[in-house]
Amino acid sequence: MDHKAGDPPTAHAGQTATAWARVRARLRQDVGEVQYRTWLRQMSLAGMEGEVAVVTLPTRFLRDWVREHFGDRLRMLCQAEIPGAERVELRFTREPATAEGVTAQGMAESTPALAETLSARAAPPTAAAPAEPPRPNGRAEAQSDWMAPLDPRFTFDSFVVGKPNEFAHACARRVSEQPALPGFNPLFLYGGVGLGKTHLMHSIAWALRAREPAMEIAYMSAEKFMYRFIHALRSQNVMEFKMQLRAVHVLMVDDLQFLIGKDNTQEEFFHTFNALIDAGKQIVISADKAPNDLSGIEDRLRTRLSGGIVADLHATTYELRLSILEAKATQAGVEVPPRVLELLARKIASNVRDLEGALNRIIAHARLFGRPVTLETVQDVLSDILRAHDKRLTIDDIQRKVAEHYNIRLTEMASARRSRAVARPRQVAMYLAKQLTQRSLPEIGKRFGNRDHTTVLHAVNKVTELMQQDAGFAEDVTLLRKMLET
Repeated sequence: MDHKAGDPPTAHAGQTATAWARVRARLRQDVGEVQYRTWLRQMSLAGMEGEVAVVTLPTRFLRDWVREHFGDRLRMLCQAEIPGAERVELRFTREPATAEGVTAQGMAESTPALAETLSARAAPPTAAAPAEPPRPNGRAEAQSDWMAPLDPRFTFDSFVVGKPNEFAHACARRVSEQPALPGFNPLFLYGGVGLGKTHLMHSIAWALRAREPAMEIAYMSAEKFMYRFIHALRSQNVMEFKMQLRAVHVLMVDDLQFLIGKDNTQEEFFHTFNALIDAGKQIVISADKAPNDLSGIEDRLRTRLSGGIVADLHATTYELRLSILEAKATQAGVEVPPRVLELLARKIASNVRDLEGALNRIIAHARLFGRPVTLETVQDVLSDILRAHDKRLTIDDIQRKVAEHYNIRLTEMASARRSRAVARPRQVAMYLAKQLTQRSLPEIGKRFGNRDHTTVLHAVNKVTELMQQDAGFAEDVTLLRKMLET
């Protein structure tokens, strides 16, 4: 930035930092606290290059998102608040920002007089000189070195809560508000693929960062923990490894099941775990199974993992899947008919990741071709996915559901009893087996106590006739069919 005659460079640096603070405050007011914390809080003003205000973000993804969604507003505010700023250039960099959101390097470059006072943390490595090696006692270096990138989409605000995940969500919220709370340390999250474990872990990290920016958080996969430990062994830096990791306030390890069978790594993880717990530090772990079901994990570690609170994320329900789809469609700003969302929620029941992938494909198709989303186009665009997720109903599934519905024992489906309380549900199950499976009449009869195919045909005809005569009975059978198809 050009200086007026007689003005000390430090004065201009202070003015620039103050102006940038005003820009951030106005942005926060304009977009709201949630949007600001999610997308804009990590922005830093690196300095001025002539009439260009250089703003940095830690990842390419964040830079591109901010440029697309907030670029015009950011430029207008910078022009209004920062003297001499005519344009804004967004860049991505992994350099840590100062508390004021202005990097030391950027201010030293834009204001040479600050270079000397900030050189301890601001001087960038030149092409001729190698970068400074990590310092054993450098707490900031240790944190950035251990912190895996956090996905800005994965926050508590974007997590859709339902019956299958409400307990895990509540536990994660509590840990983010009061880390190392007795009874919640460690927090162990488990569940199948794509059910939200990683989303909740990122959400905890984002919330802790927002609450206490100086808090040192180590978030990594179990694989990364293993690789870093092996590297420390080979380079004879095990003590530095221990010191860095045990200096953090919160340790978060994703996919712990990858430590199964890695005895030496488990040993080090166990000692790190104990040291952090004893020091009152929070630990958050995720895995695909509960601690007691993780075969190959040492008993002493399994006991430690179960010592806090264990929260599972169940398979999603139809209602939760529909809520997730509605939230994602609204967030994307694309109008998706309810019938389409209902089709996806009914057909794709495996996990949330597959569900979101299908919705993203529909949205991309609509945007690329400028066509509205319809049930017909969805069935065409997602034909391969829908085929792969077609529910393969078995006769056992049908018998179980019908027995539950009519409150009879499952064994009655194959029994010789002829009382109406048993015979009618058995006929309904035969009818549904014929309607919902590809099994032949003899095959169905075999599963119902080796009955003849004519008995199955009689049951199908009888149920069809009763449905035409009795609206209540028809409604009952229709409900059962819907329950089996969803």
